[in-house]
Amino acid sequence: QVQLVESGGDLVQPGGSLRLSCAASGTAFSNNVMGWYRQAPGKARELVAFITSRGGTNYADSVKGRFTISRDNAKNTLYLQMNSLKVEDTAVYYCNAFPEARYSWGQGTQVTVSS
Repeated sequence: QVQLVESGGDLVQPGGSLRLSCAASGTAFSNNVMGWYRQAPGKARELVAFITSRGGTNYADSVKGRFTISRDNAKNTLYLQMNSLKVEDTAVYYCNAFPEARYSWGQGTQVTVSS
């Protein structure tokens, strides 16, 4: 059974940075396209970015130029470097496969951007 564990969320001021991690177990991680998703209060979950098995990346327009997705296949870990954070980035962040989020969702990690 696949288990996804997200970490790294925190309270940060606007303009700050955070690095999120997602540890995956029970799956051939290196073969999967993986994505970071987020869900803000009262809103639907949305895709933030995805990365292919070979390292190709794609970003939502709202985070392009500020966020960087990466992966370490040897460690079965997905990362999201978030810079120049904005209040509107406040959400619970999750990782999962892309385009079909076929694994059970983890608990997510809370990112709060506030002064």
